[in-house]
Amino acid sequence: MNRKKLQKLTDTLTKNCKHFNKFEVSCLIKLFYNLVGEATERPGAAIGLDRNHYYLLFCLPLSSSSLVFRGFDKDNDGSINVTEWVNGLSLFLRGSLEEKMKYCFDVFDLNGDGFISKEEMFHMLKNSLLKQPSEEDPDEGIKDLVEITLKKMDYDHDGKLSFADYEKAVREEALLLEAFGPCLPDPKSQMEFEAQVFKDPNDFHD
Repeated sequence: MNRKKLQKLTDTLTKNCKHFNKFEVSCLIKLFYNLVGEATERPGAAIGLDRNHYYLLFCLPLSSSSLVFRGFDKDNDGSINVTEWVNGLSLFLRGSLEEKMKYCFDVFDLNGDGFISKEEMFHMLKNSLLKQPSEEDPDEGIKDLVEITLKKMDYDHDGKLSFADYEKAVREEALLLEAFGPCLPDPKSQMEFEAQVFKDPNDFHD
């Protein structure tokens, strides 16, 4: 990408980006194109990050990387374009609690109907919990966990979680933000990522 194009894209994305300045947006755009690689130079090739590139960034467990990918891939086309990348990272790394709650809820609401159902909870918890070798059926333990979670978070007792239920629960107990699986980076990974990507502009070379 030539300097002029980069400048134009940086200006456009910085305007709509809440949490990054121009220099940071420019760094993220360069990282995006480095990750995407030469494949995008082919005419007609879709420019975007697929799931394989993606989980490497924050060393998220593979079971949760598909959840995170869904949170970034707003148009559900199976790849993350440069706009989704910058906007996603803005929230992912520096979002307010409100933004993170909305993001996590949308990620956990697997079918996008505005509720987290028992089935969705079961599916996510089954994927994010380590299998323990034991006599009993592991699915039973997960079902119990779903019931315990509902008891704690389902304030209107309708057997599923609305955003209002989820928000109230998280405000009372912040650890419930990622109740159904990790979908945000831990602070250490976040700091390491930022330190690596947002180097001092004076040391920055094209």
